[in-house]
Amino acid sequence: MDDRKKERTEFDLEDILKEFADEPRETSEQPWEDEDILIWEGVMPESFPQDPAMPQDTVRLDEITKAVRQQEESPLEQTIAFTPVGGEEEAQEPVILVPEEPPVEPYSEEWEPEYEQPIGEYIPPEPIVFRPKSRLRELKRKLVAGPEKRYYELSEQGLGKLQLAILASFLVAIVSAGTTAMYAMGAISTGRIRFVIFVQFISLLLSALFGSYQLMEGFGDILKRRFSLNSLLLFSLTACLADSVLCLRQLRVPCCAAFSLNMTMSLWSAYQKRNTEMGQMDTMRKAIRLDSLVAVKDCHEGRTGFVRAEGQVEDFMDTYKTSSGAEKCMSIYALAVLVVSLAIGIVAGVRDSMSTGLQAFAAALLVAVPPSAYIATTRPMAILERRLHRVGTVLCGWQGVRQLSRNAVFPVQDEDLFPSGAAKMNGVKFYGRKNPDEVVAYAAALIAAGGGGMVPLFNQLLESRNGYHYEAEGLRSYPGGIGAVINEEAVLAGTLSFMQDMGVEMPQGTKVNQAIYVAIDGQLCGVFAITYTKTKSAAAGITTLCAYRKLTPVLTGGDFMLTESFLRGKFGVNTRRMVFPDRKTREEIRDCQPEEGAPALALMTREGLAGAAYAVTGARALRGASIAGVAVHMLGGILGLVIMLLLGIVGAENLLTPVNVLLYELIWMIPGLLITEWTRSV
Repeated sequence: MDDRKKERTEFDLEDILKEFADEPRETSEQPWEDEDILIWEGVMPESFPQDPAMPQDTVRLDEITKAVRQQEESPLEQTIAFTPVGGEEEAQEPVILVPEEPPVEPYSEEWEPEYEQPIGEYIPPEPIVFRPKSRLRELKRKLVAGPEKRYYELSEQGLGKLQLAILASFLVAIVSAGTTAMYAMGAISTGRIRFVIFVQFISLLLSALFGSYQLMEGFGDILKRRFSLNSLLLFSLTACLADSVLCLRQLRVPCCAAFSLNMTMSLWSAYQKRNTEMGQMDTMRKAIRLDSLVAVKDCHEGRTGFVRAEGQVEDFMDTYKTSSGAEKCMSIYALAVLVVSLAIGIVAGVRDSMSTGLQAFAAALLVAVPPSAYIATTRPMAILERRLHRVGTVLCGWQGVRQLSRNAVFPVQDEDLFPSGAAKMNGVKFYGRKNPDEVVAYAAALIAAGGGGMVPLFNQLLESRNGYHYEAEGLRSYPGGIGAVINEEAVLAGTLSFMQDMGVEMPQGTKVNQAIYVAIDGQLCGVFAITYTKTKSAAAGITTLCAYRKLTPVLTGGDFMLTESFLRGKFGVNTRRMVFPDRKTREEIRDCQPEEGAPALALMTREGLAGAAYAVTGARALRGASIAGVAVHMLGGILGLVIMLLLGIVGAENLLTPVNVLLYELIWMIPGLLITEWTRSV
């Protein structure tokens, strides 16, 4: 033990440092056994320091690193030599590799590097714009600035004052008419004729007070170089006031009851006009979508077609206040009435006296315009607007009404009759030895090629079975079915009657009322039961379209199940007016697009066929009611003027009693009010 300790303590720190000092070490005399090993020898630069004490088999790493850095700073050339270890005789010439540098082009100020984007600068991609939301945002902005703003303006004006004025004027008319009738029947003695005249005069003043807004509007029309029925009403008031003053002297009853009745109807017309505008603005401001109805020339067989397109708020706001042809005609007629009545008064005054002429002038102004003439255009529009409001539709002014009343066709698509979700698959049954998945794939490919409302149902069925998507070639359309070649096999799809006509053998128990039959190579392979749900909008729309003579519904969808017999049984409509063209014609009609800048005739704010159908049929009923109403009232007015002229010529002024004038107006009110009800049956 002591010897071991002694041996361990013989080496101290100085001995260890001497052991690792920089002294030359003996080289190993053992040669390399593997002569195939190649040693890389690099020719170092002259500045590389050589250590004389460094043996040949030892390399200083710090010096090599320094030399490599120097070469990286100025890499002119490199020499690489591969020398076998076996001897210098087999050594090869060193290979000198000189890197090729690109040619230096002269500097030009015009030259700039072509980069798609600057180096180091990040350009984010353009954001993906979601069109429906942006469209809805823009639509809401326009609705708030236009229809909604106008709706609240009309709401502040309200309808209460007009309603009270109408009620008060109507009560005044009843009192005036009742007093006149009681005096004519002898219920009031002749000694109280001044009381009767005073009641008539007060009634006249009260009616003028309640209808002061109408009189001011008529005076404003005159200042604007226009003449309206309200302007004529202002002249009637002036004539009746002057005649009432003369009646106090002559002790005869004036025709004030007829004027009160006319003023009541004028106030009712103003109420209907404001109520109609409020309803239209309410329909527009609640819109979440806006589709327009546009006329396209030569849509089918040279006839104009009403197609649906994207609508704008301006299409309605710029046109809804335009005057109709009937209103313009009544304005011209009112001016003519003023001139003719003045002539009648002059004739009567020249023949008898000035008071007789004034009486004839006042009576002629009253009988020339029956009271219902004031509502000949406003009441049909008010009734129609309430019906259109339920389906979310507005008419774009009278220009749209006139265009929609033309002889035209109305394309009807599959989605109009059976919207998304209205058709459902009720069950599937397979026949024969064909793989059911392949039958479904063939049926889906054929239905997709034909188009129509069944495409989503079959695509959903195909995805649920993880089926393969085939392509249909040589599609052909037949009455009640379609056919094509799929995967070199003839495939047919259609109704039961279509399969029987094509000679496909139908097993027992395969008769289904609403089903799509699929046959492959003449053999029945599948029956897909379909259930169609009838919606109220579709039923009302197709019923309305089929009820008008000058309007022809044309089916343009691709669903072969929608045959004439099927629609007749499903909706209970007369399909004689409907047209079921071939597939090529349907595609041509679907390709009809309105011209750029074509005016919108109506706007629909909801989905469904009823909105577009009611716009067309309602416009036709409105135009017919307006024309018929104006014609009837003009006929009655002209007849009244002729009677007044004859009375003035023969001198029968005693027949110009207030009762006779009032009865004449009431008689012509009956057909006028009945005509205004035409738009209620749309």
